[in-house]
Amino acid sequence: MIQEIERLLNDYVAWLKDKTVLRQIDNWVEITTPYLDRHNDYVQIYAQRENGRLLLTDDGYTIDDLEQSGCKLESRKRQDLLRMTLNGFGVRLHGKALEVNATPDNFALRKHNLVQAILAVNDMFCLAVPMVASLFYEDVVAWLDLHDIRYTPKIKFTGKSGYDHLFDFVVPKSRQQPERIIQTVNRPNRETTQAVTFSWIDTREVRPLDSRAYALLNDSEQTVSQSVLDALSNYEVRPIPWRQRESVRAELAA
Repeated sequence: MIQEIERLLNDYVAWLKDKTVLRQIDNWVEITTPYLDRHNDYVQIYAQRENGRLLLTDDGYTIDDLEQSGCKLESRKRQDLLRMTLNGFGVRLHGKALEVNATPDNFALRKHNLVQAILAVNDMFCLAVPMVASLFYEDVVAWLDLHDIRYTPKIKFTGKSGYDHLFDFVVPKSRQQPERIIQTVNRPNRETTQAVTFSWIDTREVRPLDSRAYALLNDSEQTVSQSVLDALSNYEVRPIPWRQRESVRAELAA
């Protein structure tokens, strides 16, 4: 099993390096990553040397794109959720730009954290229908609270690779159940599934042996594809379409 995980991690790093493209733009270097946003466009970030360090930024694209799509982040609740998400990755908000500083020693980690923060913000605040009243994450919080399911939100674990991974909820171990790690997925597709499975593959060796992972999948607008369900199950992440959430209520509450 360890050899299989080692191979998967090596394949992931090789894929990441092979699919990353660099381009010089004046004093900036544009970094095109292999990760896709909700428009199926490659996520791009920008790097510039600043005071002996590197500044990495999305140049405000993530927030601007959401606002132009009708997803306003003006309410205090959404601002708090945004800050909590960014803090989990060590990313700051400068105006509308998501930014981190890096040194040659921690560049890979900081770049990883910025890209993961962009994907998390994009997914969390991407509304299935523009201008609807609530976010999927908020729906999950309300459901957990309604059923007295104890949890700690926004927990960051450092995986075997050294990369940090932010999970939405951790339900602590009880007498009846082991630790349960929950990730919400607003847009269940190939890219978000890959992100969840890699986070779990990289993390589970540093968690208790009996820890379980769950993915709560937003199926309010469309049915989750079988390929997504199979991919999650193959890597021991239990997929739970939102309409089937009651099937795990008892084991999460225990």
